Amino acid sequence: MNRLFGSKSTAPKPTLTSAISNVDTHIESLDVKLAKLNAELQTHQARLSKMRDGPGKSAIKAKALKILQRRKMYEAQRDQLQQQSWNMEQADMMTSNLKNVMTTVDAMKTTNKTLKQQYGKINIDKIERMQDEMADLMEVGNEIQESLGRAFDVPEDVDEAELDAELEALGEEAEFEMGGATGESELPAFMRDEVPTFVDEPPETGKVKEAAG
Repeated sequence: MNRLFGSKSTAPKPTLTSAISNVDTHIESLDVKLAKLNAELQTHQARLSKMRDGPGKSAIKAKALKILQRRKMYEAQRDQLQQQSWNMEQADMMTSNLKNVMTTVDAMKTTNKTLKQQYGKINIDKIERMQDEMADLMEVGNEIQESLGRAFDVPEDVDEAELDAELEALGEEAEFEMGGATGESELPAFMRDEVPTFVDEPPETGKVKEAAG
C-alpha cells in the first residue's frame, strides 16, 4: 500500500523563518547574477564607444541588448522575492507578537487566580478588629508613659526656714573641712584672746604653730 499511495512524510513542516531564509538566499544569488551582467554591459559599452558602425558593432550591440533583457528579468524576480520576504517578515512579527500577548494573558490569568485564592482566605473584619485593639494598646501605653514621667512636687509641710538653716550649716561644715584639708588651724582661745603679763609682745602665728607642733 505504501508503494501505491506513498508513505506519510515525517519531515518537519516549514516555518516562516526557514521560508524567509530560503527567499533571502535566492535574492542573494540574483544579486550575484545582476552584478555579473552589469560588468558585461560595461565591457560592451566601452567597446561600442570605440567602434565604428558596421557588422561588428551591430553584433556587440545585439549581445548588449540581450544582457539588458536578462537583467530586467532578474531585477523583476528580485523585486518580487524581496516583497515576498518582507510580507513573510511582517507575518512572522505578528505571530511573535501574538505569542507574546498569549503568554502575557496566561500569566495574568494565573496571577489573578492565585490572588483570588490568597485574598479569599483573609478576613477583613478580623484585620479591622486587630487594628482597633492595637490602637487601644498604643493609647494605654502612652498613658503609662505619661504617668511614669510625672514630676513629684515638694511636700507643702516643709518649712523653708529650716531648709535655709540646714543649707547654711552644710556650707559652714564644708568650709571647716576645707580649712582642715589645707593644714591651717586657728590659735587656742587662751592664746588668742589674752596675753600673759610676763610676755612683752604677742606671739607670732607661725611660731605658735611650731610650738604647738
